[in-house]
Amino acid sequence: MVGSLRPASGAPRLGAPRRLTELGRLRVGRLRELGLAALLGGLALSCSCDRDEPEAPSDGGDAPSAQAQKGELTEEQRRAVLAKVGDRVITLGEYVQTLERMDPFERMRYQSPERRRQLLDEMIEVELLAQEAQRRGLDRQPATRLRVQEILRDEVRQAIRRELPDPAELPEREVRAYYDAHRDEFREPERRRVLHIAVGTRELAQKIAREAQGASGARWAELAKEHSLDRRGTEAGGAPELAGDLGLVSAPGETRGENPLVLEPLRKAVFELKELGDVAPEPVFAGGQYHVVRFGGISGAKDRSYAEAERLVRLELLRARLLEREAQLEAQLRERFEVKIDEAAVRALRPGATKATPESPPAPEAPTTP
Repeated sequence: MVGSLRPASGAPRLGAPRRLTELGRLRVGRLRELGLAALLGGLALSCSCDRDEPEAPSDGGDAPSAQAQKGELTEEQRRAVLAKVGDRVITLGEYVQTLERMDPFERMRYQSPERRRQLLDEMIEVELLAQEAQRRGLDRQPATRLRVQEILRDEVRQAIRRELPDPAELPEREVRAYYDAHRDEFREPERRRVLHIAVGTRELAQKIAREAQGASGARWAELAKEHSLDRRGTEAGGAPELAGDLGLVSAPGETRGENPLVLEPLRKAVFELKELGDVAPEPVFAGGQYHVVRFGGISGAKDRSYAEAERLVRLELLRARLLEREAQLEAQLRERFEVKIDEAAVRALRPGATKATPESPPAPEAPTTP
């Protein structure tokens, strides 16, 4: 069985003929509901134009049996025809492939005879629309061909993944060695939540800072709503104690836990405060504004033990192996197949161009500065 039912991109997972991609262009919403990957096995029939038509099932049932769902089929049973759509057939084996490619939770939906029949009806719908897509010539469109290539690329990657061991099968010695060599990656510094009220003048900022000393979260929210140029967190329904929230940030000089929203002077100011809820006594000037800074929360420093980090280490080691295998395969393919790049045509490309312009001259070389 191949991984997750639903690819993150919403595109078909792979390996099937181009008719799956054609159908994706016609009925994306419907395919997402069923699960693109779950359809791949059923759609393999589009490659079977020249084969002999299999024999009809002997039991005469309306929907595949529970035995079929378990995949316990003889070759004769796999060839049994469940449905014929035009000159194409959907076999029991293809139906089982569809089920096997689902994740366990999705497969649970198809336990009853009614739901098994529903899946078959959905496969028939897929085939009908795929044939219509082919009739319209959608399979010959460049975008469709590109999507098919991406699908095939992903299938190769899935095949490489299946060759790798499970995370639990990696040698303990290798996992421990990685953890010991990357200890800093499993240490997280203390981070503090920065709340601020931004105004345009120092005088107003000083006035707000005085009023905010010892203020409750509700009072802080009132001050932010009344004065702050940054409306972040001041909308109705927001948590009052998070008005003006810029997020968490680590201490100055700490590279891990940086936050681009927190300017360096504000970062320094919040780490000079002692207790949660404290407000800096003097406003901080940064980014052309005056900021009243409040210590709004804390995430303590963490140092993950080997037991806590072991699972992450095993996944990272597998990811590294996968990237290495992919790089090796690409290098082998580049040796096997000649790759030529027209550098002049590449230089002539223009960002945002929607049409090819082969007659365009190459881009001129940038002048050199003496």
